[in-house]
Formats: sequence, C-alpha cells, structure tokens
Amino acid sequence: MKSLNEDLKTGQFNKVYLLYGEEAYLKKQYKDKLRKGMLPADDTMNYAYYEGKGISIPEIIDLAETLPFFAERRLIVLEDTGLFKGASQELADYLREMPGTTHMIFVETEVDKRGKLYKTVQSIGRVVELGRQDEMTLLRWVAGTVKREGKQISESTIRHFLSKVGTDMENIQKELEKLFCYTMEKQTIAMEDVEAICTVQITNQIFDMVNAVADKEQRKALGYYYDLLALKEPAMRILFLLSRQFKLLLEVKAMDKQGYGRKEIAEKTGINPFVVKKYQAQAHAFSESALRKILEDSLETEESVKTGRITDTLGVELFIIKYSSK
Repeated sequence: MKSLNEDLKTGQFNKVYLLYGEEAYLKKQYKDKLRKGMLPADDTMNYAYYEGKGISIPEIIDLAETLPFFAERRLIVLEDTGLFKGASQELADYLREMPGTTHMIFVETEVDKRGKLYKTVQSIGRVVELGRQDEMTLLRWVAGTVKREGKQISESTIRHFLSKVGTDMENIQKELEKLFCYTMEKQTIAMEDVEAICTVQITNQIFDMVNAVADKEQRKALGYYYDLLALKEPAMRILFLLSRQFKLLLEVKAMDKQGYGRKEIAEKTGINPFVVKKYQAQAHAFSESALRKILEDSLETEESVKTGRITDTLGVELFIIKYSSK
C-alpha cells in the first residue's frame, strides 16, 4: 500500500493497477482515490466501468485504443471480472502495447498468481493485495477515526467493539457511524455504548450458541437458534455455521496441543485475533472425539434434510437438542 499511496501523493500513475484481496472497504477506497487522482470528477467521457464476468476483451481493447477526449488520459475500471483466474492471453499481450494515454484498474477478490495476466500486470504496473488487516492496524484505524470525530475511546473499548463487530472494515465503518450518532452528545465512547447500539455478527451469535451447547444450557442454545430463524436466517445456513464453528474448535484444539501461539492460530484459521483466547477456552470444553462426532452428525443431519427424511428447521433443532442435553 505504501507504493500506491506514493503514486496518489505524487500524481505519477502506472499504466495498470490490480487491487485484489478480501478487504472490500480498502479496494473501494483505493479504486475511488485512483479515479479521483486520474480524472476530474465530472469527466464521464474518458471513464468506463465494467463489472462481472463475460466482458468482451475486443471491446475493451477498442476502447483502450481510443484517444482521450480533451484530456490527458482515459481510464477503464474492470471489477470482479474473473479474468485473473482464467485464460486471458489476448488482454495480457495487449497491455504491453497499450497507449500511454490509457490506464486500467482491475479490482478482484481472487487471482491466480501463476497466470499470464497477473504476471504481466506485475511487470508493467502495480499489484496491490488488500487483505484483512491485522490487530494493531485495526486498533489504530478505529482510534484515528474516533479522534477525527472529536471523541475519545479507550483501547479496551476498541478491543471489545472489534470482538463484537468483526474485522471487516466496511462493517466496522458502519458500526462506528452508528456509535457516533448514538453518542452525539458525549465526548467519550464507553463500553455500554458499544453494547447498546452495535450489532453482533451472526458468527458471534453462533459462538454464543456453541457456548450454551458446551454448558448444556439447552433453553439458551435453542433461544439463539429461534432468534436467528426470526431474523430470516435459513436453518441450513445456521447448521453450516455451527459445523464451521465446531471444525474451527477442532483445529484450535489441535494447534493448542502442538504449542502454537495465539497469533499463529489466528493466521492459520482466519479467526479474528481479538477472540482467539475465547476460541481456545471454548475448545477446552470439548474432547477431540466429541468434536469429530458432532461434525459427523452435522453431515448426517444435512443428508437427512437433502433426502427429505426431515425438514430443515426440525433437523437443526434436533441436532442442537442432542448436544445441549445434560
């Protein structure tokens, strides 16, 4: 990102940019910044945007060959095209010959680094991976955003906030906006403000449901399930998330046994770094054999629903009842 920020600062832009990774918020931010830096906001004549698969490469090349209209450059943005995961020989060859007056920005989630298009952009342009941000980066970002609003917040409150809303920056931004509105008359954002207004991610609710299962609190476990159904969450998605949680617990338990630290566990499992300690504690509530049996039963439940032997809502309910019974 440092080189990308330098381009934006100096106004010396590369012919081609590839912004890729899981962090949608950063991809949008940098895509918008690049467009603003390359073209005036009201210049629609020299700007073209393409989204989705099935884009015509000859059409893109024809447009790229067109000289800009009373401007220094023409900008073409291509988003979520899948071009970096399949064969795109024609476009890869063309980029090396593209006129200096044309610039392209590719925005993708996944790329094949072995592909010719990726290697071409890497050699003639700028490739920037924008993945999930680490713990310290998110802490600084939230603290800086709160400070710019003229408010104060403690590090412990930020950590609690992030453990509640997750690490997706777009979601964090939305939840911060809610917090700012809720605390409009206050200078300091407190723990109780976060509890009062911020929405718990569904994965956090699943975590709480598994806690209830581990503690054999059947009424509480079923309460979480009924709440998710009331929020229009499909029963099979709930089962998928439960299975995913138990699979993560099995992985955490195995890594704990092998002596991995919390940072390594977070990196290898993709778990929010702020809640690894909670996952470790939750994993201790189950034996490895119990977790394997739960995962086997979740597959059996899925099979029973798919073959029509039981309805999805009842199937998941019975699954929860079985493992939350004393």
